[in-house]
Amino acid sequence: MASRFIFGLLFLLWACQPAQTSREAMPPSSPASMRVILDTDANNELDDQHAIAYMLFQPEVFEVEGITVNATPNGGGIDQHVAEAARIMALCDVSPDEVPLVGGVADPYAQLLPRMQEPYPGKAAVDFIIQQARADDPRPLYLVPIGSLTHVALAIAQAPDIVPRIRVMWLGSNWPEPGEYNLDSDTTAVNPVVDQPGLDLDIATVRYGASSGTAAVAVSVADIRRQMPGLGPVVAPVGGRHGGSFTHFGDYSVSLFEHIGDDTRALFDVCALAILKEPGWAEARIVPAPRLRGREWEARPDQTRQITFWEDFDREAILGDFFNVMSRAGADSR
Repeated sequence: MASRFIFGLLFLLWACQPAQTSREAMPPSSPASMRVILDTDANNELDDQHAIAYMLFQPEVFEVEGITVNATPNGGGIDQHVAEAARIMALCDVSPDEVPLVGGVADPYAQLLPRMQEPYPGKAAVDFIIQQARADDPRPLYLVPIGSLTHVALAIAQAPDIVPRIRVMWLGSNWPEPGEYNLDSDTTAVNPVVDQPGLDLDIATVRYGASSGTAAVAVSVADIRRQMPGLGPVVAPVGGRHGGSFTHFGDYSVSLFEHIGDDTRALFDVCALAILKEPGWAEARIVPAPRLRGREWEARPDQTRQITFWEDFDREAILGDFFNVMSRAGADSR
C-alpha cells in the first residue's frame, strides 16, 4: 500500500507541473517555409481532409515534400485512404507531380519490424520518409503524423541516422489519461518513438470531452455551411466520398460535415499544423518521457529524456486562422 501511495503521489506531482514554453524543437512564430511530410489516415473521418487543405493552401509556411498514407481501423483499406488524400489534393489544385502521395502500411509496427529489410506492403512510405530526411538540406524535416505512429517508428528503426534530421509533431493520445484513437491504432509504435534518444518529439493531445485538448477545437455544421461554400480554387469536377461532384474544396467540406452525423466536430488534425505555424496558440508542457503500458501512460519522473505535450489550444485563434486560410485560397480565381 505504501509503495502504491508513493507512486500515485509522484504521478500527481509530475502531471501537475506547470506548463513551460516550447523548446528549440518548435519553430519561431511566423516561420519561413518549413519542410513537412504529413502522414495521414485520410479516410478516417473529416479532420484529416481539412488539415491537408490547410497545409497545401499555405506554401509560404509549409514546404510540403510529400503526403504518406497509413490505414487505421476506420475508413477502409489503404486504397480508400489514399483515394481520399488524392481527392483532397485535386480539390486543392495540387498534383502528385508537385507533392508526392505515397501509400503506406496497414499493419502495426511490431508485426512489421521483423520484416524491416523485406519489401513488405507499404514500405514505400517508410522509404520515402527516410529518403527525404537524408536530403541535402540544412533545415530539419518536420514529420506530422495525424494517424498512427507506425511509419515514424519504422523509419527510425530502419534508419536511425535520420533522427538528428527530423522533428516529429504527433496528433495523438489523451495524456496523461489512457487511450485515444491514433494511439490505440498502433500502441506498439508509441514507445519506440517516445524513447528514441535525441528525437525532438511533440505531441498535440486530444482529450475527448475535455476543454484542454484538440477535441475542444470544434466547429459546427452550421458554421461550415455559412463559411465554406465556394472556397478554394476552381478545379475540374472531383467525385466525393459520399457521392456528388465538387469543383471547390469548400463545397466538399460542407458535404463531409453534413454526412458525419454530429452537429459539431473537432478539427483535431488542423491543430498539429497550426501550432507548428504559431506555437503561441497552445501551451507546451515539457515532461520526462513517460512510457506506455498497454493503453495507459506510466510516469517516469527520473527519466532524463524529455518530450513536449501540447494542451490548452486557443480555439478562436486556430479556427480564425483556418477560415482565413480557406478564404484566401483561390481568391484570385473567384
